[in-house]
Amino acid sequence: MHMNSQDDISGLDTALGETSPDAPLTDVRPFNPPFWLRPSLVQTALASFKFRKRGKNPMLDVAQDHIIECEDGVRLKGSYSPNPENKALVILLHGWEGSQDSTYVVACGRRMYNQGASVFRLNYRDHGNSHDLNEGLFFSTLFNEVFDAVKQAADLADGAPVHIAGFSLGGNFSLRIARSLRDLTIKNLKHIFAISPVVDPWGAAPLIDKTWLYRRYFLKKWTASLRKKQALYPDIYDFNHIMSERKVLSITSKLIPIHSKYPDMETYFKAYRVDPHDLEYCPVPISLITSRDDGIIPVEDIKTLTLNDNAQLIIHDHGGHNGFFQSLTGPTWYDDYMSQIIFN
Repeated sequence: MHMNSQDDISGLDTALGETSPDAPLTDVRPFNPPFWLRPSLVQTALASFKFRKRGKNPMLDVAQDHIIECEDGVRLKGSYSPNPENKALVILLHGWEGSQDSTYVVACGRRMYNQGASVFRLNYRDHGNSHDLNEGLFFSTLFNEVFDAVKQAADLADGAPVHIAGFSLGGNFSLRIARSLRDLTIKNLKHIFAISPVVDPWGAAPLIDKTWLYRRYFLKKWTASLRKKQALYPDIYDFNHIMSERKVLSITSKLIPIHSKYPDMETYFKAYRVDPHDLEYCPVPISLITSRDDGIIPVEDIKTLTLNDNAQLIIHDHGGHNGFFQSLTGPTWYDDYMSQIIFN
């Protein structure tokens, strides 16, 4: 039996204690934030607020820097926090222009570490102060190096079960990893979590420019990253002609034809799309978590995916993008959900 686009577990259904017609992988608890926490922008903004990283964090206390040598000489930077209990290894993949130190990554990692899991936080190329490790620019289409790095990180598990959790673009990478498992393997991989995943970049990208908060956030992050790359490799890169652009898509449209193998922006975005049948035969359980009020990822994109009995699609009425806060300081709903699966 396969789950089609209508067989999701909705926020309304879970609030009533009901589930979809297909038997779920685990019980899905309600997500009912207080009314003042429900606005999409509030949920989204909280995901990155640095106050959530304050306080004791034993995961950071034992963190070890790792440079992973990938195919074609690519080097990716990560941080590994071994846990003496080693109940599991959780590999965390951040969103675009995030890093291993993004608030949502650190907060989720601390929760998993405190419950006995080792944690590996991976940076993509040109993320997390790793601009000097590779001459080439980061593009979201660079899947092979991310898969290679995740596979090598999984080898650190030392026999413990491995779980992957990706946020936004990291959710997209997670789903592309799931797609690749039809032919490839990652040792002892037990579950893939995709939180607010990008499914159709061509449909999602314009939404960033429509909301001032998203546009300002990503413009600031991306232009700072490009300036850093240009300073490191001034003989290769000159981005001065695009720094005055005030929209993310405007920069993208000028950057892609010059610095990538793609002729235009649409071709580029479609190159890392997750197509409707890509996950149908994934042998590893998947949990896709999204919200109807996500201002960046249209829920309709995710509902086009055909999933098998190993997968669970969870759509909440609220949660924004990477939010899902049950209280101001957390834990988030997905923290509890992941813990339920990883440690039970």
